[in-house]
This record gives sequence, structure tokens and C-alpha cells, in this order.
Amino acid sequence: MKVVIVDDEAPARSELRHLLGAHPEVDLVAEAASVAEAAGAIVGCDAVFLDIELAGASGLDVARLLHGETQPPAVVFVTAHAEYAVDAFAVEAFDYLLKPVDPERLARVVSRLGEREPAVREPRKVPVVGGGGGTELIDQDQVFYVQAEGDYSRVHVYDRSYLSTTSLLELERALPADRFIRIHRSFLVNLAKVASVRPAGVDRLRLSLDDAQHTELDVARRQAPRVRAALKLG
Repeated sequence: MKVVIVDDEAPARSELRHLLGAHPEVDLVAEAASVAEAAGAIVGCDAVFLDIELAGASGLDVARLLHGETQPPAVVFVTAHAEYAVDAFAVEAFDYLLKPVDPERLARVVSRLGEREPAVREPRKVPVVGGGGGTELIDQDQVFYVQAEGDYSRVHVYDRSYLSTTSLLELERALPADRFIRIHRSFLVNLAKVASVRPAGVDRLRLSLDDAQHTELDVARRQAPRVRAALKLG
């Protein structure tokens, strides 16, 4: 369960991080003092633990925006103010925790999050730089692989590539983990586009893709077991 903490008070983030650490099913992928800091990580996460009174923003407004996404995370408000409860549930918050957070109450929330049925989603889109500097959206099924390019990334489709101002890490978090897998610190591959696999040295693999260039990519040694498992290679 991928989780993000957004709270502009460092002690509050630290305490919640500590409490969530008692739950092995929780993968804390990011924490931030503002929504802007957490924007990339929120995309594709399962739940966001969100303060209501943030510097320069309201968590309630953020929840309304997230609710409009095709894959909205569950929003758990964490606040010192009980009077916002009605407003929180008006924006369809998953739950509402008061500070200081009670560990048993948090445990019940985490358990319910684990039982939450994922919503039916539209195919995810990958934003890339289009003609004239505008933004185009590419269906995830068109993507063969993504390559890190500094703070940005390069998205490769069948016979061309596009620059994306989204980082490789952000795309990895946003795209479904059962389809897209990191094979190297610089490459994220769509498993559905792998045409063949062959050894490339001791504990190493080389993937051949079914694109126009028949691209070959080496799998980092530390990622090889994960790739073998994902491709059911035994």
C-alpha cells in the first residue's frame, strides 16, 4: 500500500511516520510539507494522510481536486481540529484522525485501507511534450519503455520517443507495478512489450522489445530476480 504524508509541521510528519512504521503493509513513498512538494508522489499512491490547515492551502481543497482524478487515492485527514469533520466527509474523505494520533485508531484505518476495493479506472495517460511545446497524453499501452533523462524522462513508443517533464521515479509510481518494472536505475519497461529474454552474463538478463528498432536493454543484476519473477521465468 503506497502512502504519502502531507503536513507542514515536521514533528507531526515524524510522529505519523513512526506510527505507520508499525504496519509492514504500508510503503511510505513520500512525505512533504506542502502539496506542491508531494504532487508527483501523490499520483499513483493508494492513500494520502493529509493535514487540513496547510501553509498557503487547505487540505479540503486538495481533496476536492484529488476526487476529480481518474485514480484518486484514499484521503485520510490528520488534523488537530475536530470542527472540520463535517467538511471532510463532504469531500468524501476516507477517514478523519485527530492529533495526537491514537495508534489503535490508526491501525483500524490502515486495516480498512487494505480492504478498500480499487475503483474502476480509465487507462492511465503519460504526459509528454508535444508539438509547439504543448502537452500530449499517451496511453500507457503505447509505451514500450521509459528512459531517465536528467530530471526529466524520455518516453519511447513503437517508432519514436517523446520528452516528458515527469521524472522516471514519478512515472514509476504512477504506472501500474504489474505492468511496468524498473530494470535499471535509468530504465522502466512495459513487460507487455518484451519479445524475448536471454542471459547477458552471470546473473544478468537482456530484454529484447517488440518495437520498430528491436531495442535491447540490459537488466541490472540486483533487478534480475524481480524481472524473472514478473516474467515467470522460474
